Amino acid sequence: MLEQSQDTDKSAAAHTQWPQEARWPRGADAATGGLPLIDDAAAVAPQDARALSKLFFDRLRELEEGTAAYSYARNTLIEMNLSLVHFAAGRYRNRPATDHEEIVQVGTIGLIKAIDRFDLSRETEFTTFAVPYIVGEMKRFFRDTTWAVHVPRRLQELRVELSKAKETLSLRLDRDPTVAELAEHLGLPQQEVMEGLVAANGYTAGSIDTPYSDGDSSADGEGRTLSETFGERDRAMDLFEDFHALAPLLEQLPERSRLLLQLRFGEELTQAEIGERLGCSQMHVSRLLSRTIARLRAGMLAD
Repeated sequence: MLEQSQDTDKSAAAHTQWPQEARWPRGADAATGGLPLIDDAAAVAPQDARALSKLFFDRLRELEEGTAAYSYARNTLIEMNLSLVHFAAGRYRNRPATDHEEIVQVGTIGLIKAIDRFDLSRETEFTTFAVPYIVGEMKRFFRDTTWAVHVPRRLQELRVELSKAKETLSLRLDRDPTVAELAEHLGLPQQEVMEGLVAANGYTAGSIDTPYSDGDSSADGEGRTLSETFGERDRAMDLFEDFHALAPLLEQLPERSRLLLQLRFGEELTQAEIGERLGCSQMHVSRLLSRTIARLRAGMLAD
């Protein structure tokens, strides 16, 4: 009786080190695999979770995957260590246009990967092992979803390097660095640096419906959007280029052909009116016009 009482006292003393949320099941419980039953694993304090995690990881190696006991141990480890995910997500709390709950969900994926790959034999704290997995999933999420347009991963990473290089060189030179200076600092070709600078513009995109203000306090500028400040294509610019290319070709035409074009397109006379003025038939005027226009078109296409 005395020995039994002493064993009971030792067992009770051993169990008092676990948090109140954990209790030992009576007898052999297949659902927990002999592990303490934790009703609310998410409520376990981080310092208690660290001690309990070692016990659960040690038992997880012995349990058969797919059993109820294995699922209980794995799920409890996830819930107990969610504080690591919230800790890592805290650094991104003020990130614009990002849902905090979505970041937590992504970080939880990293936590699950860390749990599945952790090995106690490495003698590494689980927190040290898990945080890089959690943060890595969050960074991958930002890389794949926060860019306004699709940009290759190489250029996404180059954008970060360029940002750091610009900050360092700006402090050193007391001005914005040039492309050549950035390329020399990073040891990259100038063309690649220029490509990275252009790609960085794709990180964010503003709406053309954004209210626009050019600093003019007059009432005329109120209520305008950014789209209303954009210029439209001036088709007269295309005509200017065509006329500029056409001018030397017109000078090469015979005087009669130039007169014919002036009457038809300058004074907008009909072919019959041109025939009366030049003393020839309408059919002849039509043939002359077609021949002259074909000559000019050939010259334009050749240029």
